[in-house]
Amino acid sequence: MRALARRRGVTGPDFDAWVAQRGDALLRLAYLLTGSRADAEDVVQDVLVRALPRWEGIAAADDVDAYVRRMVVNAHTSWWRRWRKRETPVEQVRDRAVEEARLRDDDLWRACLALPADQRAAVVLRFYEDLSYAEIAALTGVREGTVRSRVSRGLAVLRARVETLEDVR
Repeated sequence: MRALARRRGVTGPDFDAWVAQRGDALLRLAYLLTGSRADAEDVVQDVLVRALPRWEGIAAADDVDAYVRRMVVNAHTSWWRRWRKRETPVEQVRDRAVEEARLRDDDLWRACLALPADQRAAVVLRFYEDLSYAEIAALTGVREGTVRSRVSRGLAVLRARVETLEDVR
């Protein structure tokens, strides 16, 4: 990719300038995917460390933002796959009681965090990043139908959670 970019004389954005402009958006995306600021910072740091040596080629891509967002999604996927293997099943699952009677944003956020990582990623990319199903499929490396299914299932869980919270009112 780099050699082709050099031959064509294509130059993209400077790495430092691009990170200064888009770093906060990457951090927000990673936070929404991981649910933790510390984990989000780790994911973005890892992506930027991997992107810097290859920046000339990445900057020559048609859509630099999409390319690096894909790197964030992939880094997050690798991260949760590693941690998922360390989970231990328990004999009894404890139900959390709803502390407040009103539906609030943090209640919805907790419901998002309860979604499986692939569904949460699809919902976040669809409704927070406002990406099309085709763009999400390209970012996550799955078929568009799979993305639609993940979004649909994630929304069904969120709707059920919202209805539960409204019943408590």
